[in-house]
Amino acid sequence: MVAAVCVRAFKLVEQRGTARPQGGTIEGAQAVRALLSRSTAHTQGIQTMKALIWQGKKDIRYESVPDPRIEHPRDAVIKVSTCAICGSDLHLFDGFMPGMKSGDVMGHEFMGEVVEVGSENSALRIGERVVVPFTIICGECDQCKRGNFSVCERSNRNKDDAEKLFGHTTAGLFGYTHLTGGYSGGQAEYVRVPFADKTHVKIPEGLSDEQVLFLGDIFPTGWQAAVQCEIEPTDTVAIWGAGPVGQMAVRSALLLGAKQVVVIDRVPERLAMARAAGAISIDFKEESVLDRLKDLTQGKGPEKCIDAVGMESHATRSFDALYDRAKQAVMLETDRPHVLREMIYVCRPAGTLSVPGVYGGLIDKIPFGAAMNKGLTWRMGQTHVNRWTDDLLRRIQEGQIDPSFIITHRVSLADGPEMYKTFRDKEDGCIKVVLKP
Repeated sequence: MVAAVCVRAFKLVEQRGTARPQGGTIEGAQAVRALLSRSTAHTQGIQTMKALIWQGKKDIRYESVPDPRIEHPRDAVIKVSTCAICGSDLHLFDGFMPGMKSGDVMGHEFMGEVVEVGSENSALRIGERVVVPFTIICGECDQCKRGNFSVCERSNRNKDDAEKLFGHTTAGLFGYTHLTGGYSGGQAEYVRVPFADKTHVKIPEGLSDEQVLFLGDIFPTGWQAAVQCEIEPTDTVAIWGAGPVGQMAVRSALLLGAKQVVVIDRVPERLAMARAAGAISIDFKEESVLDRLKDLTQGKGPEKCIDAVGMESHATRSFDALYDRAKQAVMLETDRPHVLREMIYVCRPAGTLSVPGVYGGLIDKIPFGAAMNKGLTWRMGQTHVNRWTDDLLRRIQEGQIDPSFIITHRVSLADGPEMYKTFRDKEDGCIKVVLKP
């Protein structure tokens, strides 16, 4: 094993020449060290790493787990340099997503350096720096060929379970429920990436981790939410939720030319961040969302509405909000759809509802008759990350946007369990947490 790795490493040196430590790849001697250190660890029996582990509702732990290995010729193993806690991780933390198992490795926003590649993976080389999209894609099935990467037909190894709940399979996802494959996530020191020859975004020289990390999820998620709206220059876009996805949707809608963008939330720091980008803010604790949106649109309602909240929406003490909480508490309902109801009622007739917010199962009391009679268009789904990354990377390089604006907390991976609580409770002005293994 060690001899084989040495041969690979020295071939790499011959191919690549001298080291360039400031660039987008680890060259020459650095690549040799990366290969040899990992190989030596395995031959000496050192086969564990640190990761954030789901052990039950509201129970995330920093523990040792088995080190990932190449399992398929198209795989790669990534040494994680930076990862993040996503809002959809909180659905797992709060116990609202079915299909979790004790010991699951969390996290689907991560990037790092390639330290191993499978024998059939010619797209990646040892030492390259990559962002890994949260959706695992084969790149070859009918859906992938159409650019519908989040419904890849091959990457979910538990597709039979997904079909029972959703009717069809979804793509495999990192660090999420076993309904989406049960793949170990990226809040760890190392990650095995299945179909790694397609499931990656190579990062060029000169860009920091924090500038590009969010290409793996929240930036393309907010972008897709806005693109799905088919924004016109005269449009008002209303966005429920000023968390990370909502903030990316704000900037995406403005980049796409919306006349005005309105954000609905209740957390002062999040509303202030949205206003700094040019949005109008509504604090739903202080005023009626429906009345204010009608005032801002001369009584017509916004043409485009985005739900960047999903299954754990908050509301004032309205009857429907109390009803949702009661049903969810006793697991008679998996999701709280208050935002969906509000969007249906306020959206301008013939308008569009875009739903990047995650929903996991069944919802109740949706005024579907209102949606039908108003002629509303629904667009939703997990993000087709690879459809957007080339364009978004170009926009970062050109200085149109720096996604690192969203980061409020930077901590070590070991501090992750505590930061889940801080993020979940929106304490200390927390909007986005970045972790360093």
